[in-house]
Amino acid sequence: MAPPIETGADSVSRAVRLVRLFHRDPDAFARFVAVEATAVPQPFRGLLDHASHMTVAMERLYGGPVDVVVKGVCVDDVGAADGREWYEREILLRSPAGNVVQHGIVRLDLARVSPSVTADIRAGKRPLGRILIEAGMLLDVQRVALVRVDVGPEFRALVGDDAVTAASPGHTFGRVAEIALDGVRAVELLEVVVPGPLPKVLP
Repeated sequence: MAPPIETGADSVSRAVRLVRLFHRDPDAFARFVAVEATAVPQPFRGLLDHASHMTVAMERLYGGPVDVVVKGVCVDDVGAADGREWYEREILLRSPAGNVVQHGIVRLDLARVSPSVTADIRAGKRPLGRILIEAGMLLDVQRVALVRVDVGPEFRALVGDDAVTAASPGHTFGRVAEIALDGVRAVELLEVVVPGPLPKVLP
């Protein structure tokens, strides 16, 4: 299991750290480059440069609910010495039309949520953002940092090569972020926009 959240880590090391949970060689997945928001083109900037859930951003863009496809899960059922219970998963989000629109890796302390929310998360049927919002928890998305993602063969294999080659040559954009649940930092996120199906502008 990965160590606790590191408050001083930069965006690239934060992204690589999360990728390493599911990919032995992070470079085979992607290479990350820190970028300022002003250097990120639309519609990527509008999707990524905010302190809200990507679930909400994607549902707004595509005009309907997105579906989650869980690609891998790792759970520390014993619990860490500090009382945390880490749950990690790698996912894809699909638009209402069935296109893969986002890749994500999340690391969540299940000790910070109720048993019913834990069960919903573990079921893997709904996006994490939607579950937390509907649970009525006090959410604070923080430490958002944008990255350019130079995709590798493992990323292409996950999302489909056509989605990548249909867009800019070999790269897309994403972000790392953290979420505080009721005032306690408990979630780490890597969220990467899959470029192929995106419209040219946000509505």
